[in-house]
Amino acid sequence: MPSFPMPLVSRLPEVGTTVFTVMSRLAQECGAINLSQGFPDFNAEDLLFERVAHWMRSGHNQYAPMAGTPALRAAIAAKVQDLYGAAYDPEHEITVTAGATQALFTAVAALVHPGDEVIVFEPVYDSYVPAITLQGGVVRRARLAAPDYRPDWDAVRALVTPRTRMIMINTPHNPTGTVWSAADLQRLAEITRG
Repeated sequence: MPSFPMPLVSRLPEVGTTVFTVMSRLAQECGAINLSQGFPDFNAEDLLFERVAHWMRSGHNQYAPMAGTPALRAAIAAKVQDLYGAAYDPEHEITVTAGATQALFTAVAALVHPGDEVIVFEPVYDSYVPAITLQGGVVRRARLAAPDYRPDWDAVRALVTPRTRMIMINTPHNPTGTVWSAADLQRLAEITRG
C-alpha cells in the first residue's frame, strides 16, 4: 500500500460523531421511533414519482443552474409573497440548495470571515458551530432557558459587538421546537437595525 507524504488532517478535529448519528443508532438498537432526523418511514405519493419520471423522460435530467431553475425560483418567490407578504427578486435573492444544512453552510461561508462573530441560540443545531468555526468565525452563545425556550432579547443585544456578522435563527427552533412570535421577530429586527 502506498504511503502519502502528507496525512489528511481535519480543520475541525474537535468535531466528533454527530448527535444524529448517535440518536439514530440508539433508536435502531432500542426499536424506538427515530425522531433525530427528518426522514419519514413511509414512501412518497405515487403522483410525485410519476411527475419526476415525466420530467426526466422530457429531457429534464441534467444539472440544473447552480442557483436553481428560473421557474422554480419564481415559484418560490411567489409562494413566500403569498404566505408572508415578503417580496423577493427570484433572480437575485432566491437560491435553491440541496437542503437546509447546505444552505446554512453556504450562507456562513459567504458572509463570515476570520474574527467575525456569529450569535447562535443554545441548544444549537449541531451543524452551526462547525460551519462558523471552519470560516474562522467566533461563536457567541445566547442561551434559551427551559421550559419555554424563549429568547432573552436583552441578553442577545448584550452579545452584539462591532464584530457581529450574523445572528443564526430558525423557527421552529431546532432542536427545541419553539416557534418565535411576531414580537420576537420584531425585537430581533430592532437589534439588527441598531
